[in-house]
Amino acid sequence: MPPAPRILIVGEDPLISNLISTMLQKKGYGILGMLTTGQEALVKSVELVPDLVIMDVNLAGQMDGIDTAHYIFQLFHVPVLFVSGISEEAKLARINYSQPYGIVFKPFNSVEITTCADLALYSHADRVSMLGDLPVGNSRKMMDNPDEAIMILDKRGRIVFFNIFAAWFVDMPLEKAFLRHWRDVMMFVSDTTGEEVSDPVTEATRQMAGSIYDASISLVTITSKRRKVILAIRPIRDNHDRFIASVISLKENKKTYM
Repeated sequence: MPPAPRILIVGEDPLISNLISTMLQKKGYGILGMLTTGQEALVKSVELVPDLVIMDVNLAGQMDGIDTAHYIFQLFHVPVLFVSGISEEAKLARINYSQPYGIVFKPFNSVEITTCADLALYSHADRVSMLGDLPVGNSRKMMDNPDEAIMILDKRGRIVFFNIFAAWFVDMPLEKAFLRHWRDVMMFVSDTTGEEVSDPVTEATRQMAGSIYDASISLVTITSKRRKVILAIRPIRDNHDRFIASVISLKENKKTYM
């Protein structure tokens, strides 16, 4: 028999999350966990690679369910099924943006939630081959990469995710960096002149092309730690060719310059 689908539940109301968990487990689904914020959902989607995320449109914290679902699906190709109140018209108008695999309206029963979960899993299995390669590669390998710091920025240049090595590299945990502009976390300076490098992220996104800085450049953190780096930046487009995020890659530069 194939393994039971592994589902992550995200919602600010623990009663509803527990209800969904109970209904799904009775039908043989595996529950990976129950979370309350978009930040947690992004990180756990990378770490656990669930088969499906069931997410409330309303989430506690800085990022709502719609934006969170958009990043989870576009960056990591994990399908999302929404749970929503029927009266949330303003948010419902934005739902297409995140391309969910369905919406379950509250109140719901066991048949509704399990049927919608089945349909979402079936639809994603049929569609996933058309989505192409993951924009940041294998998510687990990316998360555990011991040699490359990887950061994902939203369209405004704010940090929405980085891997374990990046937390060490910038001397700051993700929970403190989340949704802060990257320039509030670090800066890049020329080793030759000592001056700050003009905004490399904006330049890459303006041209919609990748950029590499591999000579005489250092990263300086807000705690004044300084490291010579090889810096690469590239924009990411969604499956409708819209710009959604930038990826910063940082590696220690061990070359010496005369």
